[in-house]
Amino acid sequence: MTVDIKTTLVNIPNQDLQIAGYVAEPVAVGQYPVVIVIQEIFGVNSHIRDVAERIAKEGYVAIAPAIYQRQAPGFETGYTPESIEAGKKLKDQTNSAEILSDLEATIAYGMTLPNAKPGGVGLIGFCFGGWIAYLGASLPTVKATASFYGAGIPHWAPGNAEPPIAYTDKIQGTLYAFFGLEDASIPMADTEQIEQALSKYQVNHKIFRYPGADHGFFCDQRASYNAEAATDAWQKVKQLFQTEL
Repeated sequence: MTVDIKTTLVNIPNQDLQIAGYVAEPVAVGQYPVVIVIQEIFGVNSHIRDVAERIAKEGYVAIAPAIYQRQAPGFETGYTPESIEAGKKLKDQTNSAEILSDLEATIAYGMTLPNAKPGGVGLIGFCFGGWIAYLGASLPTVKATASFYGAGIPHWAPGNAEPPIAYTDKIQGTLYAFFGLEDASIPMADTEQIEQALSKYQVNHKIFRYPGADHGFFCDQRASYNAEAATDAWQKVKQLFQTEL
């Protein structure tokens, strides 16, 4: 049973920066938990907007901030090889501290919306957004995180920053991580390292590994879309947010 929603383009203030955002929320007046939807390297494109709308239809206020606002305002692209190269270049120009700051600003903005339920928020991110979601899980207001195929979580960060795994001890909420076993960008050793860190710091977590699924398996606009894995993962995401938010 899904609800009717409305969508809005917004500006999210973070000091001197105005972050473009896409908000999807139920039409009916009420209080709904806030979920931040974090883009892939391709910007807040039609896939990310669709995910935000799907989440809103389940009874949440979904906000997708432009992670590349500082590097390339308005950047949005598809899934061609050229698009991948452009997105990767922008990813390398980001900064972990700025990303966390922009997430905090987005959460704070979300809490000002009339339909927002006070309390903890959820994160869901894909590709680079899966990497960011793991990093963002360290914020104290985050109660539930769904991280999809975030490459480099144990060992990569832009510049000389520490990778997201170094923030594991700060995670207070529940984290679900989703990986495809055919994803060449995320070796099994990486997912095992993530699982060990979450266990070490007693983070409430579940790791899901899908046989036959490749990078981007959740996105129905990509050649790597895997309907079976995507359907199963979506059910688990809904369960996570229903339980924790």
